[in-house]
Amino acid sequence: MSEWFHAEGNRQIGPVSAEDIAALFREDRIGLETLVWRDGLPAWQPLHSVADELGLTAVPPPPAAHLESTPPQLPPAVPLPSSPYAGPPSSIPVPPRKSGLSGCALTAIIGGGALVVLVPVCAILAAIALPSYNDYVIRSKVAQSISALQPLKLQVQEFNARQGRCPTGTDPGFPGHDQFIAQGFSSVQFGRFENRHCGIEATLATGKSTIDGDLLWLEFDPDATRWECSGETEDKYLPVDCRG
Repeated sequence: MSEWFHAEGNRQIGPVSAEDIAALFREDRIGLETLVWRDGLPAWQPLHSVADELGLTAVPPPPAAHLESTPPQLPPAVPLPSSPYAGPPSSIPVPPRKSGLSGCALTAIIGGGALVVLVPVCAILAAIALPSYNDYVIRSKVAQSISALQPLKLQVQEFNARQGRCPTGTDPGFPGHDQFIAQGFSSVQFGRFENRHCGIEATLATGKSTIDGDLLWLEFDPDATRWECSGETEDKYLPVDCRG
């Protein structure tokens, strides 16, 4: 399911679902010209350009603005006397003084020019900021999931000291492989690695397709009495002590 963002003033709101975007439009909380964005779009788009994707097929495109211009009226012709003595001089009408732009008109022109500049700038900043924000969200989810496994490390270490072997999921007191779904894992298993270390192998399931299905490993080295963390996920999403 795509996560959407929409602009509200100079702020970005989200992530929200496509259904939420449609509901905001029906409630007149956003309009056809409201800028929206989701992962995969090259830049922010007005809502009407993605109406079909959001199921707003009955939404008409915004009407194009137009100006009606009328040709200027010429002042009436002034009749000239047939001779200098034909009669009393006639008064020549003076054309009305041209009025300059009012303060409101100047404000509108300046504001329109600023908007033309600011909209592309905001779109560029959003295109830069949103990927960084998404990376931050993924890092947070991975860090929270790894934190949920921390209490198990002491349990594995104490079991190894008592039994002289690595625990498995069938040993008493150890959780089943599916008991950490709420903490962002689809599976958590206990056992011995090929390097004879004891530890935990967990499969990520955070709701982020970028990392879901990746494996994380927490390994206990009995000889050095220390833990090591590693994983298949890109280093930028892992805590510093888990990076290769």
